[in-house]
Amino acid sequence: MGDNQQPAPIRPQQMRVSHDEREAVVERLNTAAAEGRLDFTELEVRLELALNAKTYAELTPLTADLPQEVPAEPLVLKGGLNGAARTGRWRVPAQITVYGGLGSAKLDFTQTECRLPEIAIEAHGQTGGVTIIIPDGWVAETSEMNDGLGGFKDKTTSERLPGTPRVRLTGNGGTSGVVIRHPNSWERRVQRRSQER
Repeated sequence: MGDNQQPAPIRPQQMRVSHDEREAVVERLNTAAAEGRLDFTELEVRLELALNAKTYAELTPLTADLPQEVPAEPLVLKGGLNGAARTGRWRVPAQITVYGGLGSAKLDFTQTECRLPEIAIEAHGQTGGVTIIIPDGWVAETSEMNDGLGGFKDKTTSERLPGTPRVRLTGNGGTSGVVIRHPNSWERRVQRRSQER
C-alpha cells in the first residue's frame, strides 16, 4: 500500500463563489457609487473584477473598504381603527407583516430604493383591507395567498427588470380583501413630480 496521504483541505478563501454572491457584490458596488463612495473609474474596475471572480479571495476585497449594510428590522404595520400607511421614501426590510385592521392598511413601494433580491410580505386583509403598490418592473409571487371572504386581486405584470426584488406574498384576504398592483396614473404623476425635485 502507498502512503495514505489526505488531500490538503481547501481554505474558505479558496472556495468557489456563486452567481448570486457575485451579483450581491455588484449591487453593493453600485450602491457605494450612488452614495459617492466610489468614483466611476473605481466602480468600472471593481465591477469587472467582481463579474470575473471565481473565489472568495478574489471577491471579498472588492467591498472590504465599504461600510457593511445593516439589514432593516422586520416591519409590522397595523391598520387599527384609523388606518395606517407606509408611503414616500422608506427603508424596505426583507420581511413585512401588514394587518388591515378596521381602518385599512397601505404599503406603497413606488418611491423606495430597494436592493433586496426578495421581500416577504404577509398580508391579512381583516375588516379594512390591504393595498400594496409595487413599482413597474417588480414582480409578485402570490400563489400562497388565501382569498378569504374579501378576495385577493393581483393586478401586477410578470415582467421583472434586472436588479429589482421579487415580492413573495402570503396571508389571507379577510373580509375586505388584499390587492397588489402597480401605480395608477395619478400615483405615477405624483412619483414623476417627486423625482423632478
